[in-house]
Amino acid sequence: MTWLRSLPSQAVWHDTGTRVFPYAARLDGHWWVLRLNDFPEHPLLTLFVDAEVVGDLEDSQAVWRLAPCGPLPALTAPERAEVLRLMAGLGPYGAEAGTPCAGDWCTCSILTDEYVARHNTPS
Repeated sequence: MTWLRSLPSQAVWHDTGTRVFPYAARLDGHWWVLRLNDFPEHPLLTLFVDAEVVGDLEDSQAVWRLAPCGPLPALTAPERAEVLRLMAGLGPYGAEAGTPCAGDWCTCSILTDEYVARHNTPS
């Protein structure tokens, strides 16, 4: 797996309304999507571009740097649907390599497309 040091600074990130793929950005016509993994069993984040894995990121501060001035804007309903279609089947860590995690010590087994599509609700 490729380890990333940072996220692209030119990307304008949006809240997707899902806890599995919480952030997405449209950059040069491509969807950049972050998957939040079950840490510490897996790397903290995985970055995808158009559903192709780019690499993993362990930097917890990277998420905070996405929105230094407050909440991120939400994707529109059609954008969210497009991102969820694009990322279908990629919820569990390793799914991008055809070997989704089925470990006893993480939550990967519940990360079905139905689970991913659930909207976040404020606590």
